[in-house]
Order: sequence, then structure tokens, then C-alpha cells
Amino acid sequence: MNETLKKELPIVGFVLLPFIYLTYLWNSLHEKVPIHWNYKGEIDDWGTKYSLIGVAFLLPVLTYVLMLLIPKIDPKKRIELMGGKYYQIKFVLVVFMSILSLFFIHSSKSQTLSSPILVFVLIGLLFMALGNYFKVIKQNYFLGIKTPWTLESEEVWKLTHILAGKLWIIGGLLIVIFSLVIPENINFYFFITITAIISIVPIVYSYLIFKKIKNSNQ
Repeated sequence: MNETLKKELPIVGFVLLPFIYLTYLWNSLHEKVPIHWNYKGEIDDWGTKYSLIGVAFLLPVLTYVLMLLIPKIDPKKRIELMGGKYYQIKFVLVVFMSILSLFFIHSSKSQTLSSPILVFVLIGLLFMALGNYFKVIKQNYFLGIKTPWTLESEEVWKLTHILAGKLWIIGGLLIVIFSLVIPENINFYFFITITAIISIVPIVYSYLIFKKIKNSNQ
């Protein structure tokens, strides 16, 4: 068996899991199922059970296809320099999307989002996992903190991603902890606040460090 194909098989297995689970549930599903919930876990949109095929496709399948394409269309070919680390990131993202897809399919079957906290916990764990890889992401146009300043300077890219990695690990951990100990009705606001902080701070930092380096070189 081709070595590359052999490496991809575990990921393909996770891609297929939602389809296998959906096939198993198909005959027991109602013709009309919930397809969207608000942040409180309340149903706010319905569709036919065929809509769930889209859920299985859009989450793990689309993520996997995009992650396969990125190294091929990367104009600077920097993604390829990441080697096994890129494979690990791809694996983490596909597994996350597959679990999320399974969760939504199960929730549609039971017609209730039994534990909306689980979604926040999963996202927190994803943030922690991605933060762990930030320091090894090479300068590119597809992954990481892509600002005009990080793309302009490799040093700014490196420093920004070291900071961002730490923030995402801490932020993800806080999201997990808060999701487990804070009442559901206010947990959403903590989630949004933490997500905003770990997203905005690295952008601002990239600009500030770029200006600092530029001024020191004059």
C-alpha cells in the first residue's frame, strides 16, 4: 500500500464516521429534524433529515479536502516545510469536525441539544490543540495569524505565533473550565470574550512588534 495513502486512512476513517452513524440512524429519524440551535441550546431552525447529509459533508469532508489542497496551492510552498506537524494539525481539525458532526446528528435524532456545554468544551480543547502548533506553523497565506505585518516579516510572524500559541492554550483551558463551572446562561458571554481576546491581541501585537522592529532598523 502507498505510504501516503496508508497515513491518510485513519483520517479518512474519521471523515466517514458521521456518514456511518447517519446511515445507522436513518430509518429512525423523523422526516423533520432540528438543524440549528441558538447559544442557549434552543432549536431555532428545522429541515428535512436529508439536511443532515450536508452536516456530515460540510464539517469533516470539506475540512479534509481543504487541508489536502492547501499544500498544493500554497504559492511559497512553506506548508510542505512543516512535514509531520501539518499532518497532525490536519488530523486534529478533521477529528474535531467529525465529533462535532456526530454530536449534531445525535442531537437532531433526539431533537434536543442535550448538552450545549459540550460544544464549548470541544472548541476549548481545539483552541488548546491548535495553540500548541502555532510555534511550528511556517509563514504562509492559509494557516495562522495572517496580518499584513506577519506576512511582511518572518520575524514578526514567528514572534506573533509564539505569543498567540500561549494565548490560545490558556484561552482554550479557560473556556473548558468556565464551561464546566459557570451557569449555561452566562457561559456564552465568557466564551465570546475569551475568543475575542485570543483573536484580537495577536493582531494588535503583530502591528506593534512590526513597528518596533522597523524603527530599530532605521
